[in-house]
Amino acid sequence: MTRIRDIYADPDKYIGQTIDVRGWVRTRRGNKHVQFVALNDGSTIKNLQIVFDLGKFYEEMLKAVTTGSSLHVQGLLVASQGKGQSVEIQAEEFEIYGEANPEKYPLQKKGHSLEFLREIAHLRPRTNTFGAVLRIRHALAYAVHKFFNDKGFYYFHTPLITASDCEGAGAMFQVTTLNLDELPLTENGEVDYTNDFFGRQAALTVSGQLEGELGATALGCIYTFGPTFRAENSNTPRHLSEFWMIEPEMAFYEIADNMDLAEEFIKYCINYALEHCADDIEFLSEHFDKELVDRLKFVVNNDFVRLPYTEGVRILEESGRKFEFPVYWGVDLASEHERYLVEEHFKKPVILTDYPKEIKAFYMKLNDDGKTVRAMDVLFPKIGEIIGGSQREESLEKLQARVDELGLEGMDWYLDTRRFGTVPHSGFGLGFERLVLFVTGMQNIRDVIPFPRYPNNCEY
Repeated sequence: MTRIRDIYADPDKYIGQTIDVRGWVRTRRGNKHVQFVALNDGSTIKNLQIVFDLGKFYEEMLKAVTTGSSLHVQGLLVASQGKGQSVEIQAEEFEIYGEANPEKYPLQKKGHSLEFLREIAHLRPRTNTFGAVLRIRHALAYAVHKFFNDKGFYYFHTPLITASDCEGAGAMFQVTTLNLDELPLTENGEVDYTNDFFGRQAALTVSGQLEGELGATALGCIYTFGPTFRAENSNTPRHLSEFWMIEPEMAFYEIADNMDLAEEFIKYCINYALEHCADDIEFLSEHFDKELVDRLKFVVNNDFVRLPYTEGVRILEESGRKFEFPVYWGVDLASEHERYLVEEHFKKPVILTDYPKEIKAFYMKLNDDGKTVRAMDVLFPKIGEIIGGSQREESLEKLQARVDELGLEGMDWYLDTRRFGTVPHSGFGLGFERLVLFVTGMQNIRDVIPFPRYPNNCEY
């Protein structure tokens, strides 16, 4: 079997040969003398034209060759005389693996809205749009592993079931084997988790960072890449309940080293997609976002601005712009504020640093001013924050004070990394779907993951 991708990569290698292809029918057209079938096997955005000479095949034999049906075709690959394709197969033999009733198959030649395709997420990967998105997603996932492997990082697997809430947000999916209709209760009327599977309350993780720090303080540099879960009742185009996170953690890295790595990493991933997914990116640019390629090159060709939060707030306050959400020192900046800094003021990606400690997580290193922490957010055009990270607080005394201040419990295991051989260390998190969203130019994060999970939706 020959993949269609390989044929288009080196057509001269195959022209004049009898080859064997398999795939799904995208379209069929023709007349009483010849029929043309566009076949796609998922390996490329490009279809391969199959020519059926009705002098060799009875039209009745082709009756089941309809949009969506699957075929096995053998034939001679020749240079195409028609427009729209460089090569085509002159069919000599064919076999129908599976028919697709044209009256019931929902993916006909007409265009379909993305909203409609979300309702049939089990079939939408067969469309040009989602084929392109999923191939780009694969390429970016490979680029993530290649980047960190080539830099000597170790892939570290952190647990999906946890008893800690890294973010302190509380929006977690609970994991339990208790009978919800007959919950065991303590004398105080609270749920008795000693009878649960783990003997305590457990949930799906919102982040692998804390456990990642344990790996970094043993192996030096690690990264995690796995699913995370947040039970926020959010229906925005930028949020999912199940998504994939990339979280590197590095021992002996200060905040400047962390920013350098984040910039290098994300440029590498985008460059990889531009180099290896040119056809898919071109298709998405043509149909969804005419500025996509320019925006991707804008990121990789510009040095990122390093900007303290305090200076960023000043720029926003003096901009004269009336924002939907007010700007003042101490506020957690909204996407409109972040995009103004990137798209209008600097016209470059921005790394915002030194945030007020009150709006950031407990583990971030306190600056000498006692008011700000060594946090960093990477801000991109159109999307706002795409990476969040920090230098972690390595001082046991300062970290213990923050834990006590916030009333966090069960953190002794985490504090042990500061008790025994503490070192300066840093890390960041990148929501993988945010990266795929940026590289594909899609508008809704539900369209860059095969089977999206969000409030009131858990299909397939």
